Amino acid sequence: MKPREWSAARMAGVGFLSRRRHGNFIDGRECAPSHDAHLPVVDPATEMTIAQAPDSAAADVDLAVQAAQRAFEGKAWSGMRPAERERLLGRLSLLIEEHADELSALETLQSGKLNGLARAIDVGAGAEFVRYMAGWATKLEGQTLPNSIAAAPGSSWFTYTQREPVGVVGAIVPWNFPLAIALWKVAPALAAGCTVVLKPSEETPLTALRLAELAMEAGFPPGVLNVVCGRGATAGAALAAHAGLGRVSFTGSTPAGRAVGHAAVERMTRFTLELGGKSPMLVLADADPDEAAAGAAIGIFFHQGQVCTASSRILVHRSLVRRVTERLGQAASSLKIGSGFDPQAQLGPLVSKRHLERVLGYVEGAKEEGATVVAGGARALEGGCFMQPTVFADVRAEMRVVREEVFGPVAVVMPFDSEEEAVSMANDSPYGLAASVWSRDLSAVHRLVPRLKAGTVWVNAHNMLDSNLPFGGVKGSGMGRELGRAAVESCTELKSVCMSV
Repeated sequence: MKPREWSAARMAGVGFLSRRRHGNFIDGRECAPSHDAHLPVVDPATEMTIAQAPDSAAADVDLAVQAAQRAFEGKAWSGMRPAERERLLGRLSLLIEEHADELSALETLQSGKLNGLARAIDVGAGAEFVRYMAGWATKLEGQTLPNSIAAAPGSSWFTYTQREPVGVVGAIVPWNFPLAIALWKVAPALAAGCTVVLKPSEETPLTALRLAELAMEAGFPPGVLNVVCGRGATAGAALAAHAGLGRVSFTGSTPAGRAVGHAAVERMTRFTLELGGKSPMLVLADADPDEAAAGAAIGIFFHQGQVCTASSRILVHRSLVRRVTERLGQAASSLKIGSGFDPQAQLGPLVSKRHLERVLGYVEGAKEEGATVVAGGARALEGGCFMQPTVFADVRAEMRVVREEVFGPVAVVMPFDSEEEAVSMANDSPYGLAASVWSRDLSAVHRLVPRLKAGTVWVNAHNMLDSNLPFGGVKGSGMGRELGRAAVESCTELKSVCMSV
């Protein structure tokens, strides 16, 4: 079947798409945007418009924040028993699983990702994360603390801390994992007792809108979870700068993250930024070159390289570089490219024509600068936003394809001669999101891990995440952490209480 046939067959089975034009979801109901402006949602495998979503303005964002404020201040959610919040979040996780076919189909249609990947990550792991966070609703805690207060002789004091929800949380999510990353931000905030305004990417808004409907079906009070769609420069900027937020959480590019951070600081709003990456993969001399090449292929071609932690810089000891490069090139050339609904496809389309052109620009630039194409290097298939998985050798550190985040299936392989050189090359980047080390020498691994400037370091693996393991970056890759205890505690204020007794 051709991509258009795959997409048409799945669209027919998704009831949510019977409404071709969608509104925002505010205060428990669908709400038309204030200026009745909409943007097309395009299937990148066919370049066919599958729906229209709101192109919201600041007025729409304000309505959503007001609804979230009412729900928070009225104690509809923050005043609810923690065990009841836990129960409702658990119910939402079950509804996500019950609608797995629908949600994964929407993800594939709007982003192009492989349907199996959407079902496993966005839906399956997403539902699991909601369940994990549901448990935190009943486990947030303060401390009783000994004190040494110097006061009148014989005075006595009782001192303790308690965690309180920060208020309304603004959540701005990207297009690569629309549902999963939305849940990364929504579930911790809800577990802490906060209410949420969620702004999905204008390219992939459909699963966020459906999530809001499922939250109402689960029994959430109106206004607890609101969704406002639109462009980052308008709706996203208005949300980041809104005075009614207690916190904003953003995942996206580093330039956009800087703007969000500046806006939050102006309002003295708490914020978390999970930004770009240019993650190195270090293959030491004792590593198995075939295993390392296979790991590199997964690390860079997973979801067409549209992953902030993608292993886009593959640093290999000179004794192994030829073997790893050849095997990685062979792996790239063997991947089957096609519709995300095709069970035989191993690589789907990039998210949009605009993004495809951006990735192709990096590839052509690398060729002009003298890099050697080991595999790929061109657009794939007729029609759709398909890109050949690409491997470059003979690159230099100053090339754009080495220094900048391509966010596509494009890897560079670079040799090193010593551990010291490997660390220097790995850290020679404005980013610091993740890295991996491939070696059977545990002493070498333990020497290297503390020296790598990255928020996460994997050993003999790449792109592995867990609900309980904090995730985030250093340097230009952002600040703050998603997942784990850190995520839910970031949605709280720590209040100190000092009582004379």
